Amino acid sequence: MRPQSTGTASDRYHLTLTADGRPAMHGWWGSEATARRKFTSWVGEYGSLPDARITLTDEDTGTRLTTWPDES
Repeated sequence: MRPQSTGTASDRYHLTLTADGRPAMHGWWGSEATARRKFTSWVGEYGSLPDARITLTDEDTGTRLTTWPDES
């Protein structure tokens, strides 16, 4: 899988995908709305991978915004 990143310093929303316990893909976006759309897209595209986990983090605050599957 290829990483999706624009690589600019203003890209504060970091999306990560791990599968089978290993890092598989990551990307950064400057817009929270765009990052959340990507999050939803990644769940649909990669959610069936073994032990898939997708996390969206605000890198400026260190806050985990959402994770799939849900950690409730």
